[in-house]
Amino acid sequence: MITVTNLSKTYGGTLVLELPELSIPKGQRFGLVGNNGAGKTTFFSLLLDLIESSSGRIAINDIDVQSSEDWKPFTAAFIDESYLIGYLTVEEYYYFLGSLRGLSTKEIDEWVLGFESFFNGEILGKKKYLRDLSKGNQKKAGIVGSLIGSPDLVILDEPFANLDPSSQIGLKKLIEDIAKKSTITFLISSHDLTHVTEVCDRIVLLEKGKILKDIKTTPSTLKELESYFSFKE
Repeated sequence: MITVTNLSKTYGGTLVLELPELSIPKGQRFGLVGNNGAGKTTFFSLLLDLIESSSGRIAINDIDVQSSEDWKPFTAAFIDESYLIGYLTVEEYYYFLGSLRGLSTKEIDEWVLGFESFFNGEILGKKKYLRDLSKGNQKKAGIVGSLIGSPDLVILDEPFANLDPSSQIGLKKLIEDIAKKSTITFLISSHDLTHVTEVCDRIVLLEKGKILKDIKTTPSTLKELESYFSFKE
């Protein structure tokens, strides 16, 4: 699904990311953890061709992300609120995204009913602009928006941030349910070690732009990560 080869990014002479090799297979729920400045967002930005690498290559389904746009039809992401269109209602935003995926408004209306419990009656039918929603509800709207059209790859940066406890649990269940019914590949970065280890099959720990640990998730993974971070200043 995703292949990284000799990838690096340098800013002002400072190396912020260096990944000689990384492979993420189709259908994996891949977690990315690390302190601020570890390179998580830089990696996602390179993967989505938002910034140019200093060296190396990222390919999605053997498509080089910097030389072709053929990966875009099956790739979706929600990184932050800048991905939303603030002057649209949630429904209008979903109709827009659906049109990009070849879906009608009727198909979107039917599809979005499956997320009513996750929205908890706070988002749909409120005639509110996205910019007027709470940070948590903006996050929920954006995450669900990234799932429109059943993409093969979904990239989520800090999806649990700003969500209340009920919504965090609901998001974990949502991801787990989707994973059971499909082969969608999830890439999830998070500062919440508990949630990311519960929802991901594999965890990669970044430190100063380099991979320090690449762990298949087991019942002991959370303690292993907590032990590592407990000694960091």
